[in-house]
Amino acid sequence: MLYWLGKDKEGQGLVEYALILVLVAIVVIAILAIMGPQIGNVFSRVTNGLSGT
Repeated sequence: MLYWLGKDKEGQGLVEYALILVLVAIVVIAILAIMGPQIGNVFSRVTNGLSGT
């Protein structure tokens, strides 16, 4: 029974890491959704500047 309790704690650690990764992914997606058009405008200006238009 003690072996099983030890395995449960290892699984708990993996779940905590997975939750942290999910939260980081949500934050990154939110930032990209908010700033996406601004970033696209920057790339468009750079492309137009390089092509000379």
